[in-house]
Amino acid sequence: MTHFSIKKDILATIAYFNIFDYPLKKNEIFLYLGHSDNYSEFEKALNFLAAESVIFRTGDFYSLHNKPGLALKRQSGYEKAKIMLKKAEKAAWIISAFPFVQGVAISGSLSKYYADEKTDVDFFIITCPNRLWIARTMLHIFKKFTYLFSMQDLFCMNYFIDEAELVILEKNIYTATEIATILPLRGMDAFDSFFKANNWTRTYFPNKHIYLSAAKETKKSWFRSLVEMTLNNGLGESLDDLLMKMTEKSWNNKTSLNKKNSKGMLLSMHIGKHFSKPNPEIFQKRLLLRYEKTVTDIFKYYELSRYC
Repeated sequence: MTHFSIKKDILATIAYFNIFDYPLKKNEIFLYLGHSDNYSEFEKALNFLAAESVIFRTGDFYSLHNKPGLALKRQSGYEKAKIMLKKAEKAAWIISAFPFVQGVAISGSLSKYYADEKTDVDFFIITCPNRLWIARTMLHIFKKFTYLFSMQDLFCMNYFIDEAELVILEKNIYTATEIATILPLRGMDAFDSFFKANNWTRTYFPNKHIYLSAAKETKKSWFRSLVEMTLNNGLGESLDDLLMKMTEKSWNNKTSLNKKNSKGMLLSMHIGKHFSKPNPEIFQKRLLLRYEKTVTDIFKYYELSRYC
C-alpha cells in the first residue's frame, strides 16, 4: 500500500473508536487496520500524522482530538474494568451452569477493558441447537431474583445465538469489532466454532487474531443434566417454539408502546429461532451513519491539509 493509503487506514481506525471517546495505543491501531500493512511503514505513517497534528498523542494513546483527558479516562476505565471482570467471571460461571448453555462471553465496553459508573456486564451467550428459548427463559427468570440483591447489572444477558446458526447476519465494522473484541469466559469449543463461522471479520481486521486461552469449560450440574435429558425430545422442541412466540409478542408490545430502557433507548428486540438480540436498526444503523460521516470529514481535512 502507498503511504497515503496507510494514513487513511490509520485515520479510519482511530475515527471508529473516537465515536466512543476511546483513544487507542499504537499496537491497537495496527490490529484494527482495514488492511494488512507493513508494521514499519505503519509506524512511519502514524508518526507523520501525529507530527502534522492530524491526530494527537497523549502518552501511549492516539486520538482525533487534542484532549488529554480522554487518555486519563481510558486508563481509569481500565482499572475499573479489571475489578468488574473478576465479578463477571463469577457471573459467567453461574450462567454456564444453566441447561443448554454452551458458551458465555463478555461483550460491549467491558470486553475492551473499559468501564465507568454506567457500565453493565453484557453477556453474549451460545446455546445448544434449537434450545435457545428454553435457556434464555430460564436465565431471565433467574435474573428477576438478582434484583432482590441489587445484582441485576452483573447479568445483562441481551444477546443469544445457538449452535445451529453461529454466523452473525449483520456484517459491518460494528459487528466485526464486537466479534473481534469479545472475551470468551466459558465454553472453548463453542467459541472456537463461533469464530470459525465468523471468519469474515478478517476482511475488516486482517491483523487481528483471536485467542481462546481464557475460556474455561461450562459448569456441569445434576440440575442441568436432568433438564437437558428431560427436554431432549419433541417436547423440548415444542416448548422452545412456544417460548419464542411468547417472548416475541411481549417485546413487540413494548416496542409498539415506545417503552424505553434506563438509558433512554427504545426497547426493541430482533428475534428468530436461532437468535435473540437488540434490534440492529435501533443502534447499529445510527452508529454506522455517524462513523461514515466522521471518516468523510477527517479524510477531507487530511486531504486539504496536504495542499495547504
